[in-house]
Amino acid sequence: MTISKSRIDKAGRNLAYPAELTIESMALEEDFDDYRISHLEPLSSITLEIQGWLHDYGGGYYIAQRVKRKPQIIRKLRRLSVRLTQLQDIGGCRIIVEKNESVDRLIDFIKKNVKNNASFELKRVTDYRVQGRDLTGYRSAHLLLQRDGRSIELQIRSRIQHYWSESIERTSVIYGKHLKEQEGNPVVINYFKHLSDIFYEIESGRDPSVQDKVKLDQMREQAQTIIYDADRNRIFDSNINEDIVRTLAATQGYEGNLTNWIMVFNWNSGEFVTWDVVGRNAESAKEKYTHYENQFSSDLGFEVVMIGASDIATIRQTHSHYFGIEKFDDILENLDQSIIGFKTRMDIDVGARKILELLVRKKYWGRKSISEGTLKNHFTRSVNTFDTSINTLRDLGLLTVGEQYATISLNLKKKSEIERYL
Repeated sequence: MTISKSRIDKAGRNLAYPAELTIESMALEEDFDDYRISHLEPLSSITLEIQGWLHDYGGGYYIAQRVKRKPQIIRKLRRLSVRLTQLQDIGGCRIIVEKNESVDRLIDFIKKNVKNNASFELKRVTDYRVQGRDLTGYRSAHLLLQRDGRSIELQIRSRIQHYWSESIERTSVIYGKHLKEQEGNPVVINYFKHLSDIFYEIESGRDPSVQDKVKLDQMREQAQTIIYDADRNRIFDSNINEDIVRTLAATQGYEGNLTNWIMVFNWNSGEFVTWDVVGRNAESAKEKYTHYENQFSSDLGFEVVMIGASDIATIRQTHSHYFGIEKFDDILENLDQSIIGFKTRMDIDVGARKILELLVRKKYWGRKSISEGTLKNHFTRSVNTFDTSINTLRDLGLLTVGEQYATISLNLKKKSEIERYL
């Protein structure tokens, strides 16, 4: 049944400004759920189409999608005072590429493919990379797409831009303030804005001055104290439940396919509660999404989100703030640590990182090896840069190469270095 635009907007008002519970309000909530999940099919179709194009792109990338969480929609309706039908990012796709110039190249690549033959329209490109958005410093390029009457937002970011965005997401939950929406202590907000500005300078090939580095580290120390005091549950000292991650890896689709998962994360303990596989059928997806949202309330510190990707390894990159909670003394990195970390990460491309992740997951260390042909043709077919990526890993000494390059395995002597790349 088609829901009218006025009815959808009424459902949005009912959601954002709830009154007493009535039969009508329950019907409106059902209409909201129907409208939100109606983005899943056009979103999945667009993601798969772009994923197919990317095989000819010639560069490294990660691509994933998500259907916007209900608490996020409620906050946005209230903050912007807009109608539900005006929201353009209920369905969202995200692509992570290596560098800022790679973002430009990918935008041109997508424009060309849309113009030649696409099942969707490109309505607008909004670029937040030079100035950063609002007062927060958020940087990314947003492409507004449309298919089957639904707006879909495509975000394209470099790895550094994505690192910043995921860091502020994770900090926001632990701090208890939505920093990208300018909630919270200005000291914390300004730290992230200044960090974003300096990252942009670094990515543009300009080194930050000593004064900028000192200023940022002073801001970091002040922000860290504020955030740590707010982290009552000490989430930063928690560990990810890798058993759930390994179990879900067995449910992912074949190469080039798209699997949607419902993911439940407990920010009180910093761990996954559960994952559940969701198909592309709108009705069953809606039932699962609403079931988990009702069972795990955001008011109690749970986060329920629907994410789609070709494999779990991709989600670990595109939504890394769920996976990056490791034990360390400082909540926020100082600039020197960040630069060193980025230098390590940028030494290898996305393709090389995917190869490393696969070899680690399959435990190809030392004497346990795999033929290069099997690795290329069966396990990493989506790595378009396989030959150059594998050569990079060889040159860095991360691989142990068998006779005549017939077999390869991970170099046990480089175990800690390999883990840093991931």
